[in-house]
Amino acid sequence: MAKIPLHTFHIPVMGLAYTIDSPIRVAQYGISSVISIADDDLIEKMRNFYSTKFNIPYEEITQKFHDYRTQRITSYLNLVDKIVKEKFENFKTELAESKTSLENFMSMLPNTSDIKKGFQNLLDDGIAFKENIQSYIETNLFPGEIDVNIMTKLDKDNFDKDEQLPIEFNDAHAALRGFANSNLESSVVLSAGMNPRLFGYFENFKDFFPNENNELKKKIILKVSDFRSAMIQGNFLAKKGLWVSEYRIESGLNCGGHAFATDGLLLGTILEEFKQKKEQLVQSAHELMIKALQLKNQVFPEKPLKLKITVQGGVGTAEEHEFLLEEYQVDSVGWGSPFLLVPEATSVDKETRDLLMNAKEDDFYLSNISPLGVPFNTLKGTTNEFLKQKRIHENKAGSSCPKKFLALSKEYDPQGICTASKKYQDIKLAELENRKETLSADAFEKSKTKITEKSCLCVGLANASYLENDIKIKGQAQGVVICPGPNLAYFDQEVSLKEMVQHIYQGISVLRTDRPNLFVKELKMYVDYFRNEIEMISGEVTTMQLKKWNSFKANILEGIEYYHNLFSSTSYFKKGEEKIKNQFDFYKSELNAIQIPTPQLV
Repeated sequence: MAKIPLHTFHIPVMGLAYTIDSPIRVAQYGISSVISIADDDLIEKMRNFYSTKFNIPYEEITQKFHDYRTQRITSYLNLVDKIVKEKFENFKTELAESKTSLENFMSMLPNTSDIKKGFQNLLDDGIAFKENIQSYIETNLFPGEIDVNIMTKLDKDNFDKDEQLPIEFNDAHAALRGFANSNLESSVVLSAGMNPRLFGYFENFKDFFPNENNELKKKIILKVSDFRSAMIQGNFLAKKGLWVSEYRIESGLNCGGHAFATDGLLLGTILEEFKQKKEQLVQSAHELMIKALQLKNQVFPEKPLKLKITVQGGVGTAEEHEFLLEEYQVDSVGWGSPFLLVPEATSVDKETRDLLMNAKEDDFYLSNISPLGVPFNTLKGTTNEFLKQKRIHENKAGSSCPKKFLALSKEYDPQGICTASKKYQDIKLAELENRKETLSADAFEKSKTKITEKSCLCVGLANASYLENDIKIKGQAQGVVICPGPNLAYFDQEVSLKEMVQHIYQGISVLRTDRPNLFVKELKMYVDYFRNEIEMISGEVTTMQLKKWNSFKANILEGIEYYHNLFSSTSYFKKGEEKIKNQFDFYKSELNAIQIPTPQLV
């Protein structure tokens, strides 16, 4: 039976810990969420925690086990699946037996929901309620999806002493195998771009291929920032007989975690291109997939499989949510950072949640703290920042690097070192000290900051769950790293799951009143990003850089023009339309005032 989603929103992956157990918290209500499966150490501790909580036998999978990373991930996902199914069965019984529970649940469904209308009809027909409600629940209710995330860049080589292990023991490969071996019938969300070796590894698992009923037991979701990357990655997988079931479009900058800026392409123009070219995306991949499956002598679907388009990044009001669904015909809208203020949905320690509630616009910033060298959205005042600065002042900069998931630099060690580690920073600081006499005091301090500002994300992004659940944290104190999108600046209170869902659907606002429109906010971020890129340039400007900047600027200007036309024709945002258009014009003038340097003639 085809599942009809109860909700028009989903909760994307957040950090390592923040959605590590979200399905256990919210799936029974039909809400889909995404677990990061990058940190097998955190996953094993959470398996122990939930096994104890639900009286399920637990046997530790230590690092002495063969393929322990894969085994840990598979075992945890199976446990989550088991708990979710049990909670869902109990929830169905509760709904059938209690009209109060049913009415509370109905208040969390969108007003447009046919399932909600069906429940209301049963309530209105009081006589037949008891005999029909159980059947209706069994037919129409399903738990939310238990999806998983793999960041494709986190695919570190692993070693047994000095001997490099086969590629299937790389971090991302082992994580994929852990999901593939699990009981889940859900999706893996691939983020951070294409990893050809990892994409090829999918061919080893039959659950990713269609069966004789044209069904996929396990699906692939690609997180993308523009149509071109979606087409390239989707066709790459299709040539291996693999179907992308969903393209999850994310704002390049107005998002949480790592920020992968587009070439100045704004969210509205990207969504418009997907809307106009969706059929091209479907047909191109379908033709390539059929050819690949025929060559493999496997069953193939004569008609294209279902393809979803979803969007996330910076959405904050019911009006914006509805607009994205209607204007761009997307299947779902991702709400991430606001759920960090919902204890029923995400795993956040109290101190960090209080920090998030009290944070203002200027406290959210795009940082350089990630060892990946990719801009990273974070927040001022975290315990991680305090502890990091304390070590720097004591001349003990750097992390002990216990997990090594980001030990990707091979500059000094063929097995890889993390740029946030003390080992790496000691070498770099010593090299800098040897060059001190050739640098100005300002240049020396800037270079030193560039080395020491990196944070231990592996530990910092996991600690919130340990703190919330009173799980002992071993090793060097790293505090908590939090990675919200800047949209969270406009949410300033802890809310219940019911309140947040009603905010999304009914417009019962839990917002501060001074929040800008999501398209305006993203535009501002791109203008600031463009200005910073030019100001940070040192040395000669090349023709290539000039071409890139001019293209970036032209794309933003094209996006502003698109928005002007869009806001003139839509029935949404009419209350603030004039103000929004004036803001577009303001940032257009800001953009035009930025001087692009002239390249040095050679």
